[in-house]
Amino acid sequence: MPETAAPETAAQSGQQAGQPSGGADEGRRVRVVLVDDHRMFRAGVQAEIGRTDETGVDVVGEAGDVDQAMTVIEATRPDVVLLDVHLPGGGGVEVLRRSAPLMGDTEQPVRFLALSVSDAAEDVIGVIRGGARGYVTKTITGDDLVGAIFRVSDGDAVFSPRLAGFVLDAFASTDAPPVDEDMDRLTQREREVLRLIARGYAYKEVAKQLFISVKTVESHVSAVLRKLQLSNRHELTRWATARRLV
Repeated sequence: MPETAAPETAAQSGQQAGQPSGGADEGRRVRVVLVDDHRMFRAGVQAEIGRTDETGVDVVGEAGDVDQAMTVIEATRPDVVLLDVHLPGGGGVEVLRRSAPLMGDTEQPVRFLALSVSDAAEDVIGVIRGGARGYVTKTITGDDLVGAIFRVSDGDAVFSPRLAGFVLDAFASTDAPPVDEDMDRLTQREREVLRLIARGYAYKEVAKQLFISVKTVESHVSAVLRKLQLSNRHELTRWATARRLV
């Protein structure tokens, strides 16, 4: 896998004690679709987990944006979708929204496991509320990822320990607000633009990442500043940093 950070251990990836990290079990196969906007990362994951005879994982398709994801998912009806959070076209949450009927299929449900570089609480909670069965970061090892895929295909929930804490905190109290009220004012596209701007991307770079025009980026930034009652890009960056969105 093309990552330089220290890999998670089996325990950190949420694996239960006594379960093997690999997924192959008496010839069982799990059909998987990879959704990530970085082609090289998809190739790395495919090379790591797609050795079907060894892992039991059969990668049946891949996609780099929301529309491609829906086309592939609907055509292949995989057991599990490995889903990045930040995608052109509306993000992982939009894929989950459009996939609600497939997730609700009682005979052949499509289940989702978020696989993202982000460990921001807002990202984790957003995709779990959208219907994902788990969330692991891209520092996970190949073997542990295979184990997570098999567990999600069985209907289990899989999280890295710290990410699980976010979810437990969010759902522990019925009195807790379901989402950040300020963030709730923003559309999914505005949130994507907000994150990229706060990370230091120029407008042209944001436009390229999201496949939109520079003028559209400017419009989204203006809308974000207005909705959040902020004056400039520097205030926006501080606001996003304070909420761990960067």
